Amino acid sequence: MTKYQSLIPKYFDSVIEGKNTHLLLLKNEGGMQVLLTDYGARIVSILVPDNKGNLVDVALGFDSIQGYLEADEKYHGCTAGRFANRIANGKFELNGKQYTLPQNNGINCLHGGISGFHDKVWDRRVTYQSHVEFYYVSKDGEEGFPGNLKTMVSYTLTRNNEIIIKYHAQSDADTPINLTNHTYFNLDGEGSGDILQQVLQINSDEVLFVDEHQIPTAIVPVEGTPFDFRLPKKIVQDITENDEQLILAKGYDHCYVNNKPISQPCATAYSKNTGIQLDVYTTEPGVQLYTGNWMTGNDIGKRGNKYLPYAGFCLETQHFPDSPNQADFPSTLLKAGAQFDSETHFKFSIKK
Repeated sequence: MTKYQSLIPKYFDSVIEGKNTHLLLLKNEGGMQVLLTDYGARIVSILVPDNKGNLVDVALGFDSIQGYLEADEKYHGCTAGRFANRIANGKFELNGKQYTLPQNNGINCLHGGISGFHDKVWDRRVTYQSHVEFYYVSKDGEEGFPGNLKTMVSYTLTRNNEIIIKYHAQSDADTPINLTNHTYFNLDGEGSGDILQQVLQINSDEVLFVDEHQIPTAIVPVEGTPFDFRLPKKIVQDITENDEQLILAKGYDHCYVNNKPISQPCATAYSKNTGIQLDVYTTEPGVQLYTGNWMTGNDIGKRGNKYLPYAGFCLETQHFPDSPNQADFPSTLLKAGAQFDSETHFKFSIKK
């Protein structure tokens, strides 16, 4: 039983720059379903059983490819790259050469530029009903980045209601790389209102503070700040504090330092209404908490409701923003011929 109408595959059949798009379905024995599209190698829908046995769609998104193309918010569920998050001034230096990127977020380059990985139709290979692989070759000079970069992103749905995302990439020239998944979660259900009453825990002692352009300036202990999620608390608890960092971002849009191995969750979220709990595991050194502060209300989601500010939250596992310009950060440099590998798990359960 589900509260939501099924998505219609034909509304995802389109042609973008000569490549066909599709709606793909993964499902497991427990009834959980994950729907994806090769446009942006993105998650469209995550249907999870709630504490009453009903399927709840906990991922924001649209009911057609056209919805994604026309949206104010371009990143729903997507694979963000070639460099997720921000690069200051749209510039970085590598091997003595300066590279200039599109400035699509004020003066910054955000999520790989105007036509980043979110805007590409990926090739795909579906294996069984629980696994899909997406492939994309980003050509040398695309959005200003060096090197021909071959990228693979796979999604596996396990019998334990866990989505395992694996990233693999290789380049023929040195290049920065930072890949993430940009799903907006609402554990009450997509389009059901804001996420402010949902409970969040981030197992991190430190967060990156930012300047007025949201570029990191310092790594700061969370203790004594509104950014302390080491103990579970409602997202709303401190979000309206008279804090310069929260005012700059209109809420949370900050990267937390992750020192946890992939065997331990870096973050956990929970809805009292549905009983659904999300645990996030990753090999990445950071996780960006974004609470949908800049949503406009112009986008209409799958249930026909407007996506207003705070309609969803993101937990984007990644390297730190602006890493190519900040030598003290973990390196995002992928050397020519070397391999990039990263892994993130989204595990769903009912809180006992």
